[in-house]
Amino acid sequence: MQILKQRTAIITGGGHGVGRGIALALADAGAQVVICGRTSETLSGVRKEIEERGGSALDVVCDITLPVDRQRLIATTVERFGGINILINNAAVVPHGSLLEIEDALVQSAWETGPIATLQLMRLCHPYLKGDGAIVNVSSGIAVSGVAHQRGIYAAVKAALNAISRAAANEWGPDGIRVNTIMPVARTDALDRFFANEPERAQAMLAGIPLGRVGDTEQDIGRVVVFLAGPDARYVTGVTIPVDGGASYIR
Repeated sequence: MQILKQRTAIITGGGHGVGRGIALALADAGAQVVICGRTSETLSGVRKEIEERGGSALDVVCDITLPVDRQRLIATTVERFGGINILINNAAVVPHGSLLEIEDALVQSAWETGPIATLQLMRLCHPYLKGDGAIVNVSSGIAVSGVAHQRGIYAAVKAALNAISRAAANEWGPDGIRVNTIMPVARTDALDRFFANEPERAQAMLAGIPLGRVGDTEQDIGRVVVFLAGPDARYVTGVTIPVDGGASYIR
């Protein structure tokens, strides 16, 4: 059943990893999907995957840190599909390094690509989402973890994203816009690098997942996003959901 038929979704960072998995899942549920990112080749690859499955997709090369690119993304989406119903903020820089050693430029990039760009895109999409729109922001369990080894800045930007999401859920609920956040653990290139570069920590992480495996970006993560963006979650807003096999628990 295509529960998102005739709905239009924007996914940032949709050319690879979690973004790709979400894009494929949304398209399989019937959504018209707009994927954006900085690399044309990866975006066109995902678009072709969607089209080969019989879905409808548009790929837009876009640097979400640039106001002109954000505005062009929205205008292009509306011109092609007539509106916007779903916004998935997934794109992110993953800064790695201790607080004393990490470069200022990397810190700045993490904030600009993460909560700042997310907020601006949410504001740009707000007029189109009013009535029955849905936003899903992709965070990380590191935002609520007691340990963020070499990833303190990443934890900070994701914690800020969680806070912005909760604020939007409260402020925009009367406008008919639902805002939720997920914290996934999924098989991506970044996770593969983590397993290769820090095998002991990676194995400890895996041991802490009760289901004993890393999630699939489409079937495990994407399907949760389909639920949150769809009619079955019409009374769900303002929540942060760990999609991580049980690794995190939030009271």
